[in-house]
Amino acid sequence: MHCPTCQADAQRFGTNRNGSQRFRCVECKKTFSEKLTDRLPGSTIPMDTVEKVLQLLIEGCSVRSVERISGLHRDTILKLLVSAGEKCEALLGRLIVNVTVKDIQCDEMWGFIQKKEKMVTADDDPNYGDAYCFVAMETNTKLVLNFALGKRNQATTDIFIEGLRHATAHGKFQITTDGFQPYRTSIPNTLEDRASFATLTKVYRATPGGERRYSPAEVVATEVVPVMGEPDPKKICTSHIERQNLTMRMQIRRLTRLTNAFSKKWENHWAALCLHFAYYNFCRIHRTLRVTPAMQAGISDHPWELRDLLA
Repeated sequence: MHCPTCQADAQRFGTNRNGSQRFRCVECKKTFSEKLTDRLPGSTIPMDTVEKVLQLLIEGCSVRSVERISGLHRDTILKLLVSAGEKCEALLGRLIVNVTVKDIQCDEMWGFIQKKEKMVTADDDPNYGDAYCFVAMETNTKLVLNFALGKRNQATTDIFIEGLRHATAHGKFQITTDGFQPYRTSIPNTLEDRASFATLTKVYRATPGGERRYSPAEVVATEVVPVMGEPDPKKICTSHIERQNLTMRMQIRRLTRLTNAFSKKWENHWAALCLHFAYYNFCRIHRTLRVTPAMQAGISDHPWELRDLLA
């Protein structure tokens, strides 16, 4: 470090209250501080380190793995995750609006916070237990239009579908879900003026008595039920959104099954989802499309860098 006044060498001279390094010139004895322009608000960690930490989280590393690799404390890593999640949530809410769509698939994926539902007691935080992530994706562009986190009930479904209406432009499109009953109320009430709606339910072969499996049983039949409008039978499908579920399981460590990397706090879980979907939509090039989903949907004209999500 050189003195900004006489350009002589400077030595470290303590730190400021905000954590920035102070220096003192060996020649003129003036003191000065390093500039913190390239930082997240409220953070003293260099942006390069922040990007490295978030990239590791996006690629499926656990918080403690990132702690060992980066040298940062796990509490600091979680604070960075929450800060980045807030920025990504605002970004998605600002840009994923009035999107022209043709074919949407919806699904809900199970996760849990702190403990599984069967272990929850009456004195526990109401956020503990099951935490389902509802996801809506446009089939042709692979753009994630909306997602919601909550219990698998009518209230969360209503919030999810209302957000989907906000994300889509006024015009006719088709929407396909599984057989979850609350969809049959939420979608007709919220999207009656713009969507055709059908459900696709898979019927699985019963497993032998006493056998426990970690993968779904064999599918023996599918039940297609048109619910509203005139859905195209050729487009009634949930395969694309189920493949998106696999991407989430692989890229978000706290959603990976049979690990101890599950979420302990609601806000951390929500921040991880916001960061994942913002990165998926704007930064990650889809191997089939060869562009990002946002580019395919006409929202962006170039792949974003992770730093762009935090700007």
